[in-house]
Amino acid sequence: MDDSDLVVISTFPSEADAQIAKGLLDGAGIESLIRTDDAGGMYPGIGGADLVVRAEDVQKANDLLGLPDQGSQ
Repeated sequence: MDDSDLVVISTFPSEADAQIAKGLLDGAGIESLIRTDDAGGMYPGIGGADLVVRAEDVQKANDLLGLPDQGSQ
């Protein structure tokens, strides 16, 4: 995945929550990544976990996860 092509579709309170959503996307064939800023795991839960997908998959991912349409980003 090229970083310039990625869009954050949601920020979850924990990496575990983001993993559940990622699993749903994986099952539907939508490639996604989880991004966290937790100092290499030293501070889990700080700042939450971003779930990112390719720009062209945003609408399909939002529909699958029941997320509101955030418009074009």
